[in-house]
Amino acid sequence: MSLIKLENIRKSYPLGDGFLEILKGISLTIEQGEFVAIMGPSGSGKSTLMNILGCLDKPSAGKYWLEGEEVEKLSSDELAVIRNKKIGFVFQGFNLLSRTSALENVELPMVYAGIDDKTRRERAIKALKSVGLESRMDHQPNQLSGGQQQRVAIARALVTEAPIIFADEPTGNLDTKTSVEVMELFTKFNKELNRTIILVTHEEDIAQYADRIIKVVDGEIRSDERKKK
Repeated sequence: MSLIKLENIRKSYPLGDGFLEILKGISLTIEQGEFVAIMGPSGSGKSTLMNILGCLDKPSAGKYWLEGEEVEKLSSDELAVIRNKKIGFVFQGFNLLSRTSALENVELPMVYAGIDDKTRRERAIKALKSVGLESRMDHQPNQLSGGQQQRVAIARALVTEAPIIFADEPTGNLDTKTSVEVMELFTKFNKELNRTIILVTHEEDIAQYADRIIKVVDGEIRSDERKKK
């Protein structure tokens, strides 16, 4: 059974008297432990695809199975549980709470999951140590560099032990050196923890960290290539 299976996924939005079709029949499978980059120019549909894969949006047509479950048959509450337990998100803008410490930001998904205080604290500390921020746990986001904020976001994505991490342009606000450090973290967690990483980027050099590159153009898959081991 594939971790993710999409079959003829379409997504359109109302526009005037008609519809604007963003995704035009996407079919693909992703296995547990893959590191996949979804590439494409602005407006190609890659972020829309990411939102559907991450259960943040539903397709207009087609079928999506996540660990064998048909996603469109799930209720809003069931989707919220999946997002909390099976998926970790890392965004370009970090999405950290501004007046909250790094440690508390990382604890947040576990609060929603109903995990007890002691376990929450232990797992958050471990996650921050894994991204090299043990000395910055009490700092608020405005006391951290962009790279450090993104490391907090990665720790937050890891802490629920979700099998899938979605990263939407995670290096978009970072300089080259910091981008390399962040991508090396993703590679480490993919290889050492067998986390499935699904990365959206328009940058070729960032996509090269992945083992598989899917190129989306005008709402369709233009190419899907795996690197030779």
